[in-house]
Amino acid sequence: MSTPHDPTSTSESPSEARAPLRLRLAGHPGQNHLDGGWWPRSRDLPGEVADLVDQFPTGSDQIVRVVYSRPDWEPAPRHIAVDRGYVVADAFPHDDAHLIQLTMSDQRVLHVLVVPPDYSDAHGSEALLAAATRGNAHTASALLDAVRDSPDVSPTDQWNDDGGNWWGEHPVEPSFRTRAERSRARRLG
Repeated sequence: MSTPHDPTSTSESPSEARAPLRLRLAGHPGQNHLDGGWWPRSRDLPGEVADLVDQFPTGSDQIVRVVYSRPDWEPAPRHIAVDRGYVVADAFPHDDAHLIQLTMSDQRVLHVLVVPPDYSDAHGSEALLAAATRGNAHTASALLDAVRDSPDVSPTDQWNDDGGNWWGEHPVEPSFRTRAERSRARRLG
């Protein structure tokens, strides 16, 4: 039995008509708690992982496996179709929300923050920056809590602990303390 051809369907490849990838990786992965941040546009794991794999920066190894946090995504299959074949997808055995582990073809594992798709542009951009900044020591959930607790700010004054900014006369790396930790440091300092 044959199936009639549907003239309205398209046969575009998975990488066609995709929005730019919202990804920011640390300069030296493996040196901080997080190796960067990824801001998908939906909770559709197969579609978003296909975008991530197919648009991952050239010159990097390929992603061969992802381990994701179930609460961040709608139910997903174990194998996800990408332009070059399939990527294995497993879920964490516990709810390590807002994190995805990317196993690369050279066996390195990148720990990447997953920014919720409904974040504002300012909060999403700030979360990507924080996750990729050297010295980040927060878990993915704690980092998102810190970003959510912050008002929208400009890039010249984010991740500031002491009233100045780290691009000033004596620059120091920004820290990722929560609002309560910053207040306590000011009271004690």
